[in-house]
Amino acid sequence: MQRRNLIAAATAGGAGVLAAPAVATAQTTFNWRMTSFYGPQAAFYSAGPGSAKDLIDRIQKMSNNRIRIQFFGAGELIPAAEGFDAVSSGIVEMNYANAYFWTGKTFAAQYFTAVPFGLNYQGLNGWMYDGGGLDLWREVYDRFNLVPFLCGNTGVQMTGWFRRPIEKVEDFRGLKMRIPGLAGRVYQRLGVDVRLLPGGEIFPALERGVIDAAEFVGPYLDRQLGLQRVAKFYHTTGWHETATASELIINKAAWARLPADLKAIVENAVAACNVISEAWCQKNNAEAMDDLVKNQGVTALPLPDEVVARLRTETNAVLEEAVARDAVTRRVHESYMAYKQKYEAWASYSEVPYHNKIRQG
Repeated sequence: MQRRNLIAAATAGGAGVLAAPAVATAQTTFNWRMTSFYGPQAAFYSAGPGSAKDLIDRIQKMSNNRIRIQFFGAGELIPAAEGFDAVSSGIVEMNYANAYFWTGKTFAAQYFTAVPFGLNYQGLNGWMYDGGGLDLWREVYDRFNLVPFLCGNTGVQMTGWFRRPIEKVEDFRGLKMRIPGLAGRVYQRLGVDVRLLPGGEIFPALERGVIDAAEFVGPYLDRQLGLQRVAKFYHTTGWHETATASELIINKAAWARLPADLKAIVENAVAACNVISEAWCQKNNAEAMDDLVKNQGVTALPLPDEVVARLRTETNAVLEEAVARDAVTRRVHESYMAYKQKYEAWASYSEVPYHNKIRQG
């Protein structure tokens, strides 16, 4: 469908709502469309517990179909990378993705997905819901006519797949690697030739030698792509995405038209999917990692300490540069890091001793 037709359809679709009384009644229905950065059947993101389609199902059931949502995977209505602009302009009402895909719009978006060496899943939820993170996110997106929501999380992601293990910092130089986001900028500082490829292109690129290494998500989704068939070294140090959040964005005007009870339904549905999706990942990643190591000849190992230390140094340098360039990013950064400091102090009493005991056992 051409863009002009989409705009016309969006105008026509909103006519019924605009013609209704200014105060929506309990019987008003809303017919919305959700686009996505991911394919229509992508596990975790589009299909399965906590996914975009699960989110739609929950909203429709809880609202008794007062909100009806039609889902379009990447490329079915618009290209994957155009969801932000499509919702901003009102062409569609909703889009499912990850905020760090929009760092070209505002670098601050990175903090609402994952920050290298940043908060884990528990900490990120704490910052978002009770530490001011969600309020900042909505403030940052307001000028784009968007209302963002936290609607999923993969938990910690893996460093990625390598034909040869990384034993020292110098091993990165000249390496061709598929890696998106802020981590790509960090790797570039170490001489990595960063490639940006959609999920479906990673395996053939790795198989043909177009790239030497690749990062995607975690054991379950990586195994689905077959990456273990062409690269046997799986570095497990999830330094770059310690908890990777999914994002739902809603057009600001469309959101304003919803009555309070329907807004509450959407807010509760996204919160449910945030928890359910991460739980799904924990269960499936545990089973997949066991299979990869025991049955598929994969060597899973952390990065050497000196490599991790250098990655941390370069990450700090990239963040400092971004903060120096943009006042909005500085505000988000300072909020995130202040919360991280408090959370880690608490975790040193709670989580760290517990995990140390597990390792000793």
